[in-house]
Amino acid sequence: MIQTCNLVPRCILQHTSPHHLLPILLLLLRTWWGSCHPQCLDYKPPFEPRQPLAFCKEYSKFGCCDVEKDEEILGRFYTIMENFDHSGYAACGKYVRSILCQECSPYAAHLYDTEDANTPMRVLPGLCGDYCSDYWRQCRYTLSLLLEDVGNSQQFANLTATIEEDHRRFCEFLVLKDKEYCYPSVLTNAELNANLGLLNEDPEGCLELCLQEVANGLRNPVAMIHADDGTHRFFVAEQLGYVWVYLANGSRIDRPFLNLTKAVLTSPWAGDERGFLCIALHPRFTTVRKAYVYYSVSVKKEERIRISEFTVSVHDDNQLDHSSERTILEVVEPASNHNGGQLLFGHDGYLYIFIGDGGRAGDPFGKFGNSQNKSTLLGKVLRVDVDFNDNGAPYSIPSDNPFLGEKEARPEVYAYGVRNMWRCSIDRGDPVTTEGRGRMLCGDVGQNKYEEVDLIVKGGNYGWRAKEGFSCYDRKLCQNSSLDDVLPIFAYPHKLGKSVTGGYIYRGCQMPNLNGLYIFGDFMSGRLMSLRENVTTGEWQYNEICMGRDQTCRFPKLINSYYKYIISFAEDEAGELYFLATGVPSATARGGVIYKIVDPSRRAPPGKCSIKPSPVKIKGKLIHFHPKEEYVINKKPTTTAVPTTTTTTKPTTKKKTRIVIKKPPMPTRKKTKPPPTTAATRKTTRKTTLPTTTLALKTTTKSASTTTVKPRTVQMAATTPATTSSTGYRTTSTTADSSRIAKTPTITTPSTGRHGRPLQYPPSTTSQYFKAQLLTTPSTKLLKQPHMTLISTPYPKALDHRMTTAWPPYFSQAPLVPSYRPQRPLINTTLFKTQEEKLWLGEKLESAGEGNQVFKRPTGRGRGQGYKKARGGWRLRVGSVRLVSAEGLPDRGRVEIFIRGQWGTVCDDLFTIKSGSIVCRQLGFSTALAVMKRAVLGEADDSVRILLDDVECEGGERSLLECKRSRVGKHNCSHAEDVGVICG
Repeated sequence: MIQTCNLVPRCILQHTSPHHLLPILLLLLRTWWGSCHPQCLDYKPPFEPRQPLAFCKEYSKFGCCDVEKDEEILGRFYTIMENFDHSGYAACGKYVRSILCQECSPYAAHLYDTEDANTPMRVLPGLCGDYCSDYWRQCRYTLSLLLEDVGNSQQFANLTATIEEDHRRFCEFLVLKDKEYCYPSVLTNAELNANLGLLNEDPEGCLELCLQEVANGLRNPVAMIHADDGTHRFFVAEQLGYVWVYLANGSRIDRPFLNLTKAVLTSPWAGDERGFLCIALHPRFTTVRKAYVYYSVSVKKEERIRISEFTVSVHDDNQLDHSSERTILEVVEPASNHNGGQLLFGHDGYLYIFIGDGGRAGDPFGKFGNSQNKSTLLGKVLRVDVDFNDNGAPYSIPSDNPFLGEKEARPEVYAYGVRNMWRCSIDRGDPVTTEGRGRMLCGDVGQNKYEEVDLIVKGGNYGWRAKEGFSCYDRKLCQNSSLDDVLPIFAYPHKLGKSVTGGYIYRGCQMPNLNGLYIFGDFMSGRLMSLRENVTTGEWQYNEICMGRDQTCRFPKLINSYYKYIISFAEDEAGELYFLATGVPSATARGGVIYKIVDPSRRAPPGKCSIKPSPVKIKGKLIHFHPKEEYVINKKPTTTAVPTTTTTTKPTTKKKTRIVIKKPPMPTRKKTKPPPTTAATRKTTRKTTLPTTTLALKTTTKSASTTTVKPRTVQMAATTPATTSSTGYRTTSTTADSSRIAKTPTITTPSTGRHGRPLQYPPSTTSQYFKAQLLTTPSTKLLKQPHMTLISTPYPKALDHRMTTAWPPYFSQAPLVPSYRPQRPLINTTLFKTQEEKLWLGEKLESAGEGNQVFKRPTGRGRGQGYKKARGGWRLRVGSVRLVSAEGLPDRGRVEIFIRGQWGTVCDDLFTIKSGSIVCRQLGFSTALAVMKRAVLGEADDSVRILLDDVECEGGERSLLECKRSRVGKHNCSHAEDVGVICG
């Protein structure tokens, strides 16, 4: 129904006549289509294939196909063109190739109308009007071959036979209303293709990125690190003193990795800089099982910074031994602010410690301040060696530390003149050239005017308190020629932000456009920013980062908003970037969220970035992640009401002119051996038309009285061959065409068995029969009928000869299995214009009924896998599944399972794509395209029980009951967590 599309408010519908409704909808759709974005049929951004494409060459630089997909399309092309002679091949090959190759277009999702996973998919890409007209004049008879290629020859037999000779209906079926995004205009549109595949920028040059929520409910998350041990775990530290372990699937272990809440000095008031500030794992963590932490502590009412060492518990790889703490270093803090708070290991294997200047304003300590005084550790970058320290001093001094031999200088000092560096990182280097590897970048929080980003070098003086950014702070010190300070690579004034949070240079795999981009932010303003180095000049170019618009971020699981206070940035084991933010900057408020940074403009080629995390032994329970932010793809579009206007025009008459149409080439299909004839079939084939089919219906009315509808005779398409040349389509394919049309799912009047009972058909086939009725019934009659129910009775042992040619193909001895299946089930295209318009507009057919529609796709022969024979008839097998869809879509919906004689739902905890594939295979699909959590595909009411929870499947099970799971009926979830799947 239209309200499911949210295209027009209900108030407009109530005051708009059907005569004006279609133009209004098309106008609104045009506005919506005009804001589309590059996207593939798998709902992901396009990519550059690792090898050039041989067939769809125009998409070798950027598109949606890799070499394997390109070869598959080539095979389908040759299969279709085998039906043509040389002249037909020359005339029609270009059209068939162009249409098939649109799966590789960077705008494939729009051409096939799949930008929203909850709407039906077009059968063929949307064409432009002029191109469709040329196609109809030149090669219209290839349409049936293209439809057979996608595996729906039965479904579309009547459609092609009806519209191939009708130019208007032919192009109504194929044309995409948006003239900018239809093929081939989408290739020639300069605006669409100007920056295709590059980072999106708004008119002011702001880079448009999106986010993915990774974790939430954290109390001021100050740091996130990984172990670099193949497990792809990440460790998140909270300011209170907790460190939590998150697995690669997003779930959290309920036992903390570390709990220092009793020792950490902090408070609930917003802005307290004290607390647990950082953690670093030894670079050889798998063998040297040590962790290092940086936190505030009070010793005899004296505030200090403490750097400690812990070892991993011998009993649990996901916990530190709390009794193993060994203090590496303690520094007295003269004030409660400017505590620094960064630990990291460089590529040289040494531990770097970043300590603030001691607090207060302007570094007032001593003659030149702490930062310029190399005899104190405050306001410094320290470098120490913590290897081989088990039986001696907690650390040693690297032999090449810059001030090792300088009198009165602390040997630990690596760089000085810093104010309060907050968040530093090490550059992994370019994945190909390794350029930049080992560079250390830090954000240094300013005083009154400027925030700065510094590139840390050995022995460098970063100018504080003489300088703040590029300007002088203490003018007397600033004029000292011996300062010889290292200038920042970037500084920004306080109108952009007042507390810099240092970030990372992106070196991951999934988003190649971000390679080399330094992403950082500001805690106070919430601004995300970026720098990119010009390797020729050495200068760094600044670009602000803003959240992409809804249409830009309209991909699965993406969001485009975040909490303001950016506390820290992080990098996972694969090099992907994250940032940690909160809505309430208090150590006790559970407002912290971890966001993954996502570029929606381009992704890496499929398979390039695949990872397989090493198994992790877990003691305790897992707390599964539940995102709280609404995905952009689930947001309901808002539209402006269209004013209703009434216009009257005089009817005009046009003088009819005779149009001469030249017949296009007709394919010569391969002859197929006809089935053996019997006396019964010979009798029926003598007739000049196909046998008519009828359907017995059970109708229900509002008064609950039952009325009998007389069987309706439906005339099928005629099979009288047209007179053509020797290479024609009709003459040489009469037998093939007749059998194809005859095999179209149709339904006869129920026959009776030996005992006079009406023959019944398997429950798994009723939806197919209902679709057949849609294909063979005029829409104007069908939409006026009351709700219809099909009778379901035992499978007949003997069939009336009239049923033989009309039986659906999955009952035949040798069912037809197409060599290619599209990535998702195709929409049910009908013969009639009214229904076609409803499908293209996203409107569900009224005859589908109201409420949740349950679809079960049959598999195999007879009753399929979901039924077993029992005393008294056929019964559902325990473990059978179904998809419940409020929109009436057969390939997606809420998962329900049949156990103990009742249907119930499945919770989304631990439910992955492997579990979804098991459900889809039970229903006859090849795999699961997506698993939708948090009841995205529908929430059951309280009358439906929750039967399964914590379902973990390996992928090879035959039923969800064979997977690792909780006991039937035992769960800790609600229907708000009902899982759904999209099959394909």
